[in-house]
Amino acid sequence: MNDNEGAGRLRNFAPRPEDLLSRIQQLARDSKNVAFSDHAEERMDERGITDLDTLRVLRSGDLSGPICPGIREGEWKCKVVAPIKGRREVGVVTIVIRNKRLLIKTVEWEDMR
Repeated sequence: MNDNEGAGRLRNFAPRPEDLLSRIQQLARDSKNVAFSDHAEERMDERGITDLDTLRVLRSGDLSGPICPGIREGEWKCKVVAPIKGRREVGVVTIVIRNKRLLIKTVEWEDMR
């Protein structure tokens, strides 16, 4: 490999977990910033988890697991987890789109995996 290979390409480093969580919580304060995939809506219906439950998780939860690049540039995928309905924890797989919007990919009970 010569010295110029890869020149001009920037590496896309994952955001720090605390920064990403802070941004998710900030964006989730206004539900207009949050979109639900069809898959997420189907899983929520199936599992008895409401959109308000999901927003509560995003607003108060913690990150669980890795932060991964999304399919498109400027996207980051992660899971936010928080207890709701007593002590049951819900995991919300979230895609942060260019630090401006959230797309909910799926919603799951953490104790059912």
